[in-house]
Amino acid sequence: MNDSGQPLPADDTDPAVRAAGGWGRLRQGVIYRDGVSGGRPAVPTAYPELERRAARVLSAKAYAYVAGSAGLEGTADANRRALDRRRIVPRMLRDVSARDLSVELFGRRLASPLLLAPIGVLELAHPEADVAVARAAAAEGVPYILSTQASRPMEECAAAMGDAPRWFQLYWSKSEELVASFLRRAEAAGCEALVVTLDTTVLGWRARDLDLGSLPFSQGQGIAQYTSDPVFLRLAAERAGQPKTGPKPKVTAAAVRSLLSIARTHPGPTGRNLRSPLPRAAVETFLDIFSRQDLTWGDLARLRTMTRLPILLKGLQHADDARRALDAGVDGVIVSNHGGRQVDGAIGSLDALPGIVEAVGGRVPVLFDSGVRGGVDVFKALALGARAVCVGRPYFYGLALAGADGVRQVLQNLRGELDLTMALTGSASLTEITPDLLAAA
Repeated sequence: MNDSGQPLPADDTDPAVRAAGGWGRLRQGVIYRDGVSGGRPAVPTAYPELERRAARVLSAKAYAYVAGSAGLEGTADANRRALDRRRIVPRMLRDVSARDLSVELFGRRLASPLLLAPIGVLELAHPEADVAVARAAAAEGVPYILSTQASRPMEECAAAMGDAPRWFQLYWSKSEELVASFLRRAEAAGCEALVVTLDTTVLGWRARDLDLGSLPFSQGQGIAQYTSDPVFLRLAAERAGQPKTGPKPKVTAAAVRSLLSIARTHPGPTGRNLRSPLPRAAVETFLDIFSRQDLTWGDLARLRTMTRLPILLKGLQHADDARRALDAGVDGVIVSNHGGRQVDGAIGSLDALPGIVEAVGGRVPVLFDSGVRGGVDVFKALALGARAVCVGRPYFYGLALAGADGVRQVLQNLRGELDLTMALTGSASLTEITPDLLAAA
């Protein structure tokens, strides 16, 4: 048991994993044994059906928020096309009887190269939101990158994870005091690295959300890191004490529902929040200070003085930016286009990966994000030089279908497919997943 009373996650040396013949055989065995009694996985093993099933249980606004991408969603399509253009070339007669999926990141040995990417507003998927994901990540030994736009405070997630690995993702606010407070809290909560998202200085043109007039943050959703922060609460209180200016909102049924949502999501009793100006001031304050548009490379030196954590930059797509990141002394980079949610018509993230890996030259870890839907996608990113891979939408859908257990099943399926793909391509370890195992389609 770990410090929070949870069973320790298995790794490649676990007797059950070895007895089954690897992660993939273990996962298959569980599913097929249940199938003898008529059982079916609560979480579909293939992404298309996973998304379809989740879409049936999510509200229209929740599904639009997570499934949608920028504009005509060409970048999301490009992510998939980039992965599909690379085809696997299996190699034969290699001893793969024992496979090692482990990888080391920042001094910690991880059982697999998977991480849970930061996703905001998880309350759209499940009432337990980030805490359910935290429990699942801890149980599977997978690092969870806690989102700035979380629905539950980082301290609650940390309490659910014990000593399991977690990182913190930062949107750099206009309030430097708030940034410093977030970083102090992340360190105190046991986060082991800081992921700075660079590609969201403003929200992209997300047509699905726009057509529904839906921005969760304006309903008070996804701002729990803020409303649990003493610096932010002081800023919101100062705003609440100022005279109201500008046009008054129309009194409609939708406006009343929004007010109720804001009151329910703000800390404290709903009735008291309905009478207080603070919850609405908190939403307005968040919308004002969410992110900075004037950040430059020179700001990274100041960030370094604000935290002792390793710093990774997320959102890189150009090799020159990777070189500048190294010059700035960062500890890692994440090749990502935010799952296509920010810039429409951009290149697929996997197309950007080889150039960035070459520019970095092994000096810091290069992680990959955007478009990953299965273990085969993880394999391809590793073959092109990624040290580890972040997974996003699949676990959101698993959370929607079955809470923490749904997230665990998504992770087990990804790891199982990766393990079997390694076995069938002659790769006994991650170091043996090399570019020569891929060919252009």
